Amino acid sequence: MAKGAGTAEICNRKASHRYFILERVGAGIILSGTEVKALREGRAHIEEAFVRVGRDGRPWLYGAHIEAYSHGTDANHLPTRPRQLLLHKREIVLLRAAAEKEGQTVVPLRLHLERGLVKVELGFCKGKQLYDKRDSLRRKMAEREMERAIAQRRKQG
Repeated sequence: MAKGAGTAEICNRKASHRYFILERVGAGIILSGTEVKALREGRAHIEEAFVRVGRDGRPWLYGAHIEAYSHGTDANHLPTRPRQLLLHKREIVLLRAAAEKEGQTVVPLRLHLERGLVKVELGFCKGKQLYDKRDSLRRKMAEREMERAIAQRRKQG
């Protein structure tokens, strides 16, 4: 969770470890006022969230935890309620097709504010196997070592 100058961005950092991200799509989300205020405070978690198309043909975000607003009253929102997403019809068709494919899922990668509106970046993902996760970790560690070596060489020379 990062909190900048009046804007909050909540990232799903586990998604790139758990999944291969095949495609990214932006979507709007329907929220109550207290949910937006809690998001501005950076009080949300989307690591366990996923997207499904309901029987009504509308996409819904499940498992996203937006904590109760700190200055809210008894009219505060439920933290884990399903939230409707706003997508174009062709994007909903893509989402439904991705969800029906074996081994694929749709997960939120990031919640952010864009010109005062809350947006969700969705990722069409394919699950990684254990050996894929180990390979990704190995590559990341090798890149870090190279960066450290370069930085150390710059300091010396």
